[in-house]
Amino acid sequence: MSDSIIILTEEPLVAADAANITRLYDDGDDVVLVLLVPADTKRNLLVDVVDQLTMLDLPGALREFREHRDAETVKAEASEILAASLATLGAAGAHATGRVAEGNAVDSLVAEVKATDARQAVVVTRPHALADTFRQDWASQAQHKLGLPVLHLYSGSGFIGDS
Repeated sequence: MSDSIIILTEEPLVAADAANITRLYDDGDDVVLVLLVPADTKRNLLVDVVDQLTMLDLPGALREFREHRDAETVKAEASEILAASLATLGAAGAHATGRVAEGNAVDSLVAEVKATDARQAVVVTRPHALADTFRQDWASQAQHKLGLPVLHLYSGSGFIGDS
């Protein structure tokens, strides 16, 4: 019987993310990675603008005001993120499956961890200044609901979030 590691991501995983994730288990372990990509991150406009400004990304902050994506566009983007991320994990030699998660992202992660009796949960996001500071990030929320540590990785880096 294989163990599972459940991964929630809002960004396409890159090689650095795959390397960080595959280091969580030994080569001989029978581990299946289950990737969840939320169809809608339900972000707060003000929080997103502040996040962009803290990263000194003025064009990104302005883009937050202009872009209003419909549900079909958001779901299509989630499917693209899922496909790219599964390809990246596969290229790293990982056995991975995944799906686009409907509804609340954290609730989807918690449900999948419980349903599969996963050995670990991982959240991969870009830094979110306000959510990370006030422990409202996905990893902190999942950790609170699961009562177990949840690894929070920042996309494309080796940096670990403070969850």
